[in-house]
Amino acid sequence: MSAHILIVDGAPSASQDLLVASGGRRHGPNYGAALASQARDSVGDVRTYVLGAADGESLPQGMALSDFDGIAWTGSPLNAYHDTPEVTRQIEFARTAFASGVPCFGSCWGLQVMMVALGGTVRLNPRGAEMGVARSILLTDAGRAHPMYAGKPAVFDALCVHQDEVDSLPDGAIRLAGNGVSDVQAVSLHEGDRSFWGVQYHPEYDLLQIAAMFRRSARRLVDRGLLADMPTAERFADELRALHDDPSRKDIAWRYGISADIIEPDRHRVEFANWLKTEVAPRMKAA
Repeated sequence: MSAHILIVDGAPSASQDLLVASGGRRHGPNYGAALASQARDSVGDVRTYVLGAADGESLPQGMALSDFDGIAWTGSPLNAYHDTPEVTRQIEFARTAFASGVPCFGSCWGLQVMMVALGGTVRLNPRGAEMGVARSILLTDAGRAHPMYAGKPAVFDALCVHQDEVDSLPDGAIRLAGNGVSDVQAVSLHEGDRSFWGVQYHPEYDLLQIAAMFRRSARRLVDRGLLADMPTAERFADELRALHDDPSRKDIAWRYGISADIIEPDRHRVEFANWLKTEVAPRMKAA
């Protein structure tokens, strides 16, 4: 048994070239591996097809959205409020994906683009960027009751990289979580047989991926005052990578306040396990 998941890669390939050169992974394969790590108790295995949506790719002739058991949307450096072809074609595709009835999940940009597609709005966060760790994400009453958060504590930390936030929700959307930086950290929306679960943070990331992102963007982060200088940026990225390689390094975890919410993969990615179990597996059984 295998779940067939379409991964919509929302990031331009040129930006991902820099990420790979900094020691990271491309978003599509990284997302697929993260989903597969949470599939054992629900769908058995995950097979993925990565669509380079930001680069203008379309599904090949003969392939349809209905061929998939789920659709997952990656992060991106794009901004959902910019009227550019890279953005507008993804907004239109998000509408089509939701309307297809295939269960959808979005991380960061994936949340933002779906909210805009369905009638919400996104803005540059006036509270500033949230980089590395999103701290003290608090579930709402609806979030505590929602299947996405089964087994998740009411307050948790998560990996994140974003400067934009969802400003208003489309009709029917339910806010599931927020924190002091972004009021909207998670959303669900159901209309008949159509469903979307989205989070502002990144369950698919690990510390290696975050380290590569800090290394790739070090100069910009220093210029914005988020890191003191380039040696500090390099040291931070090196230590995140060291903690990824050896999760027992309590000294690094303590120094940067990185909790078990992030270090333990099954705890960090329980949202994926719950999506596969609650939304994807029933579609597979009905097919």
